[in-house]
Amino acid sequence: MDLIYFLIDFILHVDKHLTEFVQAYGAWVYGLLFLIVFVETGLVVMPFLPGDSLLFMVGTLCGAGAMSLPTSIVVLLVAAIVGDQVNYSIGRYFGPKVFQWEDSRWFNRRAFDAANRFYNTHGGITIIIARFMPFIRTFAPFVAGVAEMDRAKFTFYNVLGAVIWVVSLTVIGYLFGNIPIVQQHLSKIIWAMILIPGLIALYGGWKASRQPRQAAGA
Repeated sequence: MDLIYFLIDFILHVDKHLTEFVQAYGAWVYGLLFLIVFVETGLVVMPFLPGDSLLFMVGTLCGAGAMSLPTSIVVLLVAAIVGDQVNYSIGRYFGPKVFQWEDSRWFNRRAFDAANRFYNTHGGITIIIARFMPFIRTFAPFVAGVAEMDRAKFTFYNVLGAVIWVVSLTVIGYLFGNIPIVQQHLSKIIWAMILIPGLIALYGGWKASRQPRQAAGA
């Protein structure tokens, strides 16, 4: 329970915890960033880690001079790309038998089904779009592996999506994160970056789930 409480607190107050970590451990923060992004993108058991808000906060700290922007971008890019490749390989290994798995503490069946429907609707571009969508982001490469997407094609979408996701959010944080009005409302901005993409992902999954029913009714 202590670990769950810490994870929830870290997600909701990533600005405070990341700042404290930089002050206490300095360059070790890059290892922490790699671990968080790799686990979120590479392991389907951790779909709730703070991706978007974390990148924005990293950019903010870079803008304040507490971290290096080039180093942060390189570390985050490597973590995001390698994480998705591992996730894809895991999905490829297990294959269609995944559809027989039940919802459990280690496997979120609803998130998997939502990502699968999203993939069936949008194809390979899902790997790029999903970077900005919590839960879908974690399961999209796994679903691509289950669907046996060509590895070269997946790698192209993986790298392109990682570059767009990491660079855009860290640079936005770098440019705007230290503006006084943004600093005053930083907690609200982080909440918005968690809730809004999450709601969009839920709506996309709900809409995709209705399409087969509508087609069947027709």
